[in-house]
Amino acid sequence: MPSKSEVLRALELVKLPDGSQSLTASGRLTEIAIDSGKVMFSIGIHPAEVSRFEPVRLAAQSAVEAIPGVTQALVGLTGERRSEGAANSGLAGGPPQPPPQSPRPQPPRAATQGGPPKAIAGIRHVVAVASGKGGVGKSTTSCNLALGLARLGLKVGILDADIFGPSQPRLFGLKGKPETVPGDKLLLKPMERYGVKVMSIGFLVDEETPMIWRGPMVISAITQLLKDVSWGELDILVVDMPPGTGDAQLTMAQQTPLAGAVIVSTPQDLALIDARRGIAMFQKVEVPVLGVIENMSSFCCPNCGTITPIFGTGGARDEATRLGVPFLGEMPLDMAIRSTSDDGAPIVVSQPDSHHATLYASMAAAIWAGLESGGARRPPPRIVIE
Repeated sequence: MPSKSEVLRALELVKLPDGSQSLTASGRLTEIAIDSGKVMFSIGIHPAEVSRFEPVRLAAQSAVEAIPGVTQALVGLTGERRSEGAANSGLAGGPPQPPPQSPRPQPPRAATQGGPPKAIAGIRHVVAVASGKGGVGKSTTSCNLALGLARLGLKVGILDADIFGPSQPRLFGLKGKPETVPGDKLLLKPMERYGVKVMSIGFLVDEETPMIWRGPMVISAITQLLKDVSWGELDILVVDMPPGTGDAQLTMAQQTPLAGAVIVSTPQDLALIDARRGIAMFQKVEVPVLGVIENMSSFCCPNCGTITPIFGTGGARDEATRLGVPFLGEMPLDMAIRSTSDDGAPIVVSQPDSHHATLYASMAAAIWAGLESGGARRPPPRIVIE
């Protein structure tokens, strides 16, 4: 297994954009994490330096992956202001650095940083499927929506951005590690099943390995899974987001021209509180909310046929109406959805004529209609640094 000292020696060959210092000596490196041949770290920058430091990030990634024993390097740019103490604290393990003689002028308060996010070559629409909290069936919904979109004859991919709880490998019944593109070992080929291209951190990390990662490492992983993958031509890329309204969601809004977001919630008040936060977050960064899905809306007893609203009913519909966003439908709680998901044969493909598969297909059609109508096409979000 490679050591941190080997990584730091390799990064001594990588220079800052002005050529004045090596990356190792710059004091810009976060803590370096090494796990089973995978090396993970971030480069601290000011948000305005993203375009200048992207070549440095790629050079650092290439240099580390050339070290014997390294199977993959996850390198990100952490766009945040660093205090003088942090900049000179020797986070990379080297000696503290003196302050620069001519510090870079700070941009004015409330200025837009980094410009609009760049489109991903070959992908027409990127849609985030999100929830304010975990446990509402977001990943299962993402999977079946992607398959429903594929049933429309579209070219579909799904990115599992839920770094701490990747579920798409199990849902799609996929195992193994993705291959690299011939001639470019830094570019991964997504795996594919049921006509959908799939990429997940779950392909790169053992299923039982806990993801004990800090924010910059999560951002690095999401960035690479999104942009260092050979997606090819896609009509739509579905992103299974981690729950909440934190770093991952902001990273997607900053670095990806999201065409819209879909919010998944169960109908009880406790889940709706968090769903409201999710809707408000996407609206604040000017990402259109394509609709709300009420998951686990009711349970039909397979023996007696009695319908029981375990989590209440209609809460998500009422909330969507109140907030003025589309309501995409109610998905019942059913053992068939659970069993087919666990078996890696989601209900949309294993039972395509079932009531539930038809519901997923209709939701997917409504999402696509919203995208193609042009109503969701707005300028990319302008991220403002206060």
